[in-house]
Amino acid sequence: MSGRLRVLLLADTHVPGRARELPARVWDEVDRADVVVHAGDWVEPALLDELGSRARRLVAVHGNNDGAELRRRLPEVARADLGGVRWGVVHETGARAGRERRARAAYPDLDVLVFGHSHIPWDTTAEGLRLLNPGSPTDRRRQPFCTYMTCEVGDGVLGKVVLHRLPPRR
Repeated sequence: MSGRLRVLLLADTHVPGRARELPARVWDEVDRADVVVHAGDWVEPALLDELGSRARRLVAVHGNNDGAELRRRLPEVARADLGGVRWGVVHETGARAGRERRARAAYPDLDVLVFGHSHIPWDTTAEGLRLLNPGSPTDRRRQPFCTYMTCEVGDGVLGKVVLHRLPPRR
């Protein structure tokens, strides 16, 4: 893929609620990424400010745990053309059962939909729509690891999506 972009996918960071800060490895990924996508639940505006100043480009939404200031600054749904691929970002997609059908109906113009809320990594394709949930880099909940995703995109093609596991916090 010529002219490809490196994309970092995050969601449910909950800083400072679940962690004081993002893990150093995630900040390293921010520095390497051409685009950072964040699917909501920031909790406080400070992380948005820091990520916004450090990322080359940020595509982000607010989540259900985000207060008035974050809701004022971020949309509920964001859309972007990244590398010739039509992306959408939203925090919640509802229950697991029927997710692909609902998402395709709600976003018929998208190629990729990034979402969060559950803290559970997700990667499926249905009727031409790729659904990606990177999990959470700070709050694993019932998952064995905290996680995030990276991928490359360019020339209208989404390359390999990689789910990264973070070591346990100390």
